[in-house]
Amino acid sequence: MRQTNQTQVTEFFLLGLSDDRHTQQLLFILFLGIYLVTVLGNVLLLTLVQVDARLHTPMYFFLCNLSLADLCFSTNIVPQALVHLLSRKKAISFTRCAAQLLFFLILGGTQCALLAVMSYDRYVAICNPMHYPTIMTWKVCVQLAAGSWASGILVSVVDATFTLRLPYKGSNSIAHFFCEAPALLILATTDARTSEMAIFLMGVVILLMPVSLILVSYGHIIVTVVRMKSAAGRLKAFSTCGSHLIVVILFYGSGIVTYMTPKFSKEQEKLVSVFYAMVTPMLNPLIYSLRNKDVKGALRKVTTRNLPCRLGVCH
Repeated sequence: MRQTNQTQVTEFFLLGLSDDRHTQQLLFILFLGIYLVTVLGNVLLLTLVQVDARLHTPMYFFLCNLSLADLCFSTNIVPQALVHLLSRKKAISFTRCAAQLLFFLILGGTQCALLAVMSYDRYVAICNPMHYPTIMTWKVCVQLAAGSWASGILVSVVDATFTLRLPYKGSNSIAHFFCEAPALLILATTDARTSEMAIFLMGVVILLMPVSLILVSYGHIIVTVVRMKSAAGRLKAFSTCGSHLIVVILFYGSGIVTYMTPKFSKEQEKLVSVFYAMVTPMLNPLIYSLRNKDVKGALRKVTTRNLPCRLGVCH
């Protein structure tokens, strides 16, 4: 599983999460279940927002963008991981590995930016409700969403360039279940400190800067909510923001642990990667739907409307 020192590797071998066949079979069942729930949850959320006019608001527009990013993020990683869990040769070409890394960075960076944009949307809605319609116009919403995707692309190009420009002429065995920058840099046959520093700085841009915006937004939100005289108003405001805060903590927590903190053992790093690559995209639609009356109302409306058709009496 090694290449000669003079030859650039043409493929990598992903070592995965376990060498034990029984464990791999159990992981296959677990990951398949997680992926199916992820696809079903995000597609359902996207569909509900499209068919229910009450959900045609800036908040749900950004939520649709997040669901789309989640769906693509998971699809970029999980299907290949499932195939490798059942195959003995867990190889991936250099080109496919580079593509997976690029899309992983694009979608991950976009998610970071979208979560910050969603916190700003909640800040305007709660702290400046009278001017919300004039501030969060559809033109502004489209610009903020497009900017989120553009920032993901920008960060991904920088990170991918500094990762893939290095020579890989030694070991081609990646101690991971997908192509991620930290796992690849270990295999570089030259000093990778410059690339590591560039990736760290991009982590500051796409992780710490959005987190700072989120903290400022929620600082203002908390002050505004505490000053509300109506208990019902405070409850509604906290309920609206609660789902977003849970998602922020789950996603940013795991991302910061991976890219902004001292390295853990390889097994711990892989577990953290499983969490943000598989579990978080599955939880996001569940968190937003289970805690959101509008989404649950839209689901009941669609279910009730389609029930007569299932009974054979639709017109």
